Amino acid sequence: MKEGQTLWTRDELILAINLYCKLPFGKMHKGNKEIIALSFVINRSPSAIARKLGNFASFDPTLKARGIKGLTNAGKLDEKIWNEFYNNWDDALIESENLLAKKTKTTIEKLNHINERDLLKEGLEKERLVKTRINQSLFRKMMLATYNFKCCITQITNQELLIASHIVPWREDSKNRLNPMNGLLLNTLHDKAFEHGLLTITEDYEIKISSSLKTKNTSEFIQTNFIAFEGKTIHLPDKFLPNKEFLKLHNKRFKQ
Repeated sequence: MKEGQTLWTRDELILAINLYCKLPFGKMHKGNKEIIALSFVINRSPSAIARKLGNFASFDPTLKARGIKGLTNAGKLDEKIWNEFYNNWDDALIESENLLAKKTKTTIEKLNHINERDLLKEGLEKERLVKTRINQSLFRKMMLATYNFKCCITQITNQELLIASHIVPWREDSKNRLNPMNGLLLNTLHDKAFEHGLLTITEDYEIKISSSLKTKNTSEFIQTNFIAFEGKTIHLPDKFLPNKEFLKLHNKRFKQ
């Protein structure tokens, strides 16, 4: 350690990996406004935070598979925090979001733009709704960043038309609701087709279209928006590659 430097604390690392999950890989530099904002929260320089994000990148298996090593001087605590997230995304991300709310003197609801007054339920039901909205907000932020704000099939960039899609549905796997490798960023049309098994992604990340859309009188719309994508590879993310085991499960629901 250089003279004048201080060791990163657990809280600082948790907040750094929280940001790692929310930023596109290509925007993890000292000039990024979100990195600058975090620098004021934890009293670290933007350059130091950018380097720490590079340390976390060195553990990311997607980047390793692409031959990107990240920064190699990561410490043991860096790796420990990474593994805590990687092995338990749902709990770790909520912990990090609560910590961020505490450090910025706000609430996790406000961080995720949840207006509790809009929720008409009361008591435990309201608590569940708030938790669900927070999870959905966090997952969407991660998917937008992971896929660089572009649909992985069409490259549409209109955020109003983009959906953070779960590969294994929300209701079927409570332990992977916030796992970024259980997600795709799709436009609204292909999200609905994916949900209903009319479209799937193979373990090789190729697009498959259900035969039910390939009828004798297939419309030009179906031809252009579905069949034309058959066999093409989705635009893969820079980090958090879709988990192949999750894709296998979705392929079982695919309507051949």
